[in-house]
Amino acid sequence: MTNFYIDQHGCSKNQTDAELLIGHLLKKGFTHTENPDEADFILINSCGFIESAKKESIDAIYQIKSSYPKAKIVLTGCLAERYADLFYESVPELDGIFGNGDLSKIVDFMHTVSEGKRIAQKFPQESVSTGERPVILNFPGSAYVKITEGCSNYCSFCAIPLIRGEVRSRSIKDIICEIKSLLSKNIYEINLIGQDLAAYGTGKSDDVLKDCEISNAQNKSYLALLFEEIVKLEEEFSSFIVRPLYIHPDHFNLDILPVMKKSKCFVPYFDIPFQSGDDSIIKAMNRVGSAQIYTNLVKDIKKHLPNAVIRTTFLVGFPGETDESFENTCNFVETIQPDWAGCFTYSREEDTAAYKFKKRVSEKLANKRAQIFQEIQQNITESSLKKYVSKELSVLIEEIIQIDANYAEESADCSEGLAIGRAWFQAPEVDGSVVVRYDLDDPKQVEAIKVGNVVKAKVLTSSGVDLDSRFTFLERKF
Repeated sequence: MTNFYIDQHGCSKNQTDAELLIGHLLKKGFTHTENPDEADFILINSCGFIESAKKESIDAIYQIKSSYPKAKIVLTGCLAERYADLFYESVPELDGIFGNGDLSKIVDFMHTVSEGKRIAQKFPQESVSTGERPVILNFPGSAYVKITEGCSNYCSFCAIPLIRGEVRSRSIKDIICEIKSLLSKNIYEINLIGQDLAAYGTGKSDDVLKDCEISNAQNKSYLALLFEEIVKLEEEFSSFIVRPLYIHPDHFNLDILPVMKKSKCFVPYFDIPFQSGDDSIIKAMNRVGSAQIYTNLVKDIKKHLPNAVIRTTFLVGFPGETDESFENTCNFVETIQPDWAGCFTYSREEDTAAYKFKKRVSEKLANKRAQIFQEIQQNITESSLKKYVSKELSVLIEEIIQIDANYAEESADCSEGLAIGRAWFQAPEVDGSVVVRYDLDDPKQVEAIKVGNVVKAKVLTSSGVDLDSRFTFLERKF
């Protein structure tokens, strides 16, 4: 019994965990399959962040057990970490539950399950799990690199510290080694991730300068020091981009801006989860900022980097959110004009501070506010994207569209091919895409439009959250 399949759920941090699990298992003789019909083990790598995500992972347990009754079903990921004992007692369909504290223990765990012993196992949240990642679950040409684990912000609505513990960081040397390994495999796009990149190097036991010959005489943030080391890789590797994701607004590292401005590899993309634009709600979320402070932060970023793209997230329906406070959030969004923004309704999570808050907002009203917010943001995004029309962009090709034969016959130009990709201002999964049109009768264009390649494309029009473009030339081959 060596074949295993991963049923992946949750965020990019959880995805890197899945890649590490695959690496540990492959190293010890297990076989990874992309076909669950062939699997002896099916690992459900779950999400336990909010109610809808938990439901999706729980539904997967029963659906997979029903569809593949002969396979041993193992729950991994955040849901397994948060509710290991509960699932062990109440979900007999699971043959094993494995937390995310120390992913290197997966091999011994799987051997125990293979012997027919049902087990729930968790390990202390003490470090950042690392290891080889021979299988990257992104589209070709792109990868995530986790630089921190856990979070010490303790936002009143968030269960992450309960699931993944307090913040701890990898050393700069370790991170640089991993990035170099990915770049040597022709990865074009590196996305730096963690629950909060701003907290890099601030964990109680962190020693991010270990084995590094780095002087910090100017007392820079550890994140800025890391960025400076990444920039040095431009001397060894050409044509790659780095995108930082998830920087908490309360302690945004302003000293990263000059580093990014001088860099060729860093793209001016910032994912800053503001969550609210109302001061009373921000305070109730256990944050120390304000709408004005956050507005000034966006101004500071754009002062240093005029082309900066801002992605953010907002939480509506938080306990105590009145019509006025929601209106303040809408006004805040109109003021900062984020290029991209996600909106979620409040999920009441046990053991968080907000769980006991009064003045709860009804689900119906929260959903209505989310819809209003999304309409406002869609207008902002559509307006923002228009500036790219008639410009030439570098696009990472992710998917080739197979055109239906009937459509091709009816189409005025059946020699036109279509591909989907992303430009620098579009992060994986969460932002829009670029449609690239190309000539199927041109062998050079057909050869250039391959998954993982980077092409130049001239933007023709913008439509909703996507751009429509025409191929011009091949920039980088995967």
